[in-house]
Amino acid sequence: MRKFPVQISPSILSCDFGRLSEEAQRIEHSGADAIHIDVMDGHFVPNLTLGPRAVEAIRRSTSLFLDVHLMMYNPFDYVEMFVQAGADSLSFHFEATEDVEDTLAFIRKCGKKAGLAFRPETSFSMIPKYLYLSDMVLLMTVSPGFGGQEFMSDVLEKIRLTREYCDRHGIREGGIVSQPGMHSDALAPFTIQVDGGINEETGKACIQVGANMLVSGHYLFSQISLAEGIKTLRNCS
Repeated sequence: MRKFPVQISPSILSCDFGRLSEEAQRIEHSGADAIHIDVMDGHFVPNLTLGPRAVEAIRRSTSLFLDVHLMMYNPFDYVEMFVQAGADSLSFHFEATEDVEDTLAFIRKCGKKAGLAFRPETSFSMIPKYLYLSDMVLLMTVSPGFGGQEFMSDVLEKIRLTREYCDRHGIREGGIVSQPGMHSDALAPFTIQVDGGINEETGKACIQVGANMLVSGHYLFSQISLAEGIKTLRNCS
């Protein structure tokens, strides 16, 4: 399996909410590539978290890429709200809507990166048709809803199959298919993001089968040095 440059997106769900602005700045100064923001509606998942106002506050505090993960039903109805709040990418769940293609297209029409997330139990067979329409896929390695859960190793096979499909069909960054004669490095690899129970050990396992963006919350925010934790994850392959 080819190795790719690895991006790290700390999940702000695990930060000190009483110091949200300072925590966003700490993530930026610690060398992260993005800030992962989980939005939960209390219906698609049994938890309530941050909303557009919090995204606005984080946006004012940092210039980092804001990677917003919508764990909610009817995500299409909320796209504009989070775009206006300052999101740079919006990922939503395949299982949360029947309007997958329209929602992906609308996010891109708004000038933002579009991601599609999959719960651990969803079959790999549901993924390939959307790779061409997405900027990334997010493969959950825990059941979405709460931080600090144990990593589900069964998802490693799904990561491997997704990367192999991308390689076999020439799917690169943004779902673009490489053309004959195009240099293999002309486009960055397709982004396969993983989220849930990510630490040095599980991050390494995910990278080895093809993931190239790690979301980590509990592990990173439990480190004495957030910067060292990010560095460790980035180099754990």
